[in-house]
Amino acid sequence: MKFTIGYRTLKTAIGAGLAIAIAEWLKLDFYTSAGILTILCIKVTQKRSIISSWERFAACLLGILFASALFTLIGYQFYALTILLILFIPTLVALNLKEGIITSSVIILHLYTLQKISWPIVFNEAGIIVIGIGIGLIMNLYMPSMEKTLLTMQKELENKYKRIFHEFHLYLAHNKHEWDGKEITECADLISNAKSLAFRDVENHFLRYENQYYHYFKMREKQFEIIQRMLPIISSIDKTYIQGEKLGEFFERLGAAVHPGNTAALFLDELEKMRQEFREMHLPKDRLEFETRSKLYQLLHDLEEYLLIKKKFKKDEPVPHDVT
Repeated sequence: MKFTIGYRTLKTAIGAGLAIAIAEWLKLDFYTSAGILTILCIKVTQKRSIISSWERFAACLLGILFASALFTLIGYQFYALTILLILFIPTLVALNLKEGIITSSVIILHLYTLQKISWPIVFNEAGIIVIGIGIGLIMNLYMPSMEKTLLTMQKELENKYKRIFHEFHLYLAHNKHEWDGKEITECADLISNAKSLAFRDVENHFLRYENQYYHYFKMREKQFEIIQRMLPIISSIDKTYIQGEKLGEFFERLGAAVHPGNTAALFLDELEKMRQEFREMHLPKDRLEFETRSKLYQLLHDLEEYLLIKKKFKKDEPVPHDVT
């Protein structure tokens, strides 16, 4: 069993303790509730923390208004609390304040426990709300940089692409098929995790609505879909066909070009020359040759699409370590 203490755990513990200490120092009733609010407001990203804090703050104020109205009208009875929650919770859902249901319910229960509502009590609850949410927001100002991790994941993905293209080369040019294909599964998991991490990085910057790494991994995801599409075609091609060997050599060069720099245009030119060579070939002699040539044409088309995705990405959204 591995025991670890992450930065979010530390922020939560310190923030909760600080919120309770401040509320207790101000001699607020139910001061421990400030710590609960802080715990609930510390989220994975700054953006989520702000949204959660706003929803809880608005819900708590509405809770005080609802409680004041219904308890004054019906009295402090259990059925009054039941009716209040029946009306209050759907109201929060309709106003898209679902995050605040629990915290506002706690405030309502405070008022129910005290069996009265007065301005000092309202100010007490408001103080708990402000302290709890405020400390949560302050603690969430710090978010560790994800730049190093994202760059590492980018390089790891590039290496896996190189490995895949090298295996394509070995299969087509040398008729070797010992590859177990594990890089395919690894690439899928890596892209998914990297996109999730890059999206979190976006939500940790208030003034940034896009992330260069997120767009990079989205581009790689589109390319990966094409790689998966090419896999069954490659595995079914007649390896004695000379054009298959040429495509195998092309995959080897393409794999070697997975490095900083944009060489997509060069490979597109080479593809066009190869396509022209195919057009000038004699007509297929038999069904097998016809099917093989059709598959080779399909591979050319897929490779072109693969490179065009990269070319468009390079034009629209460059990254620090741009690759083909």
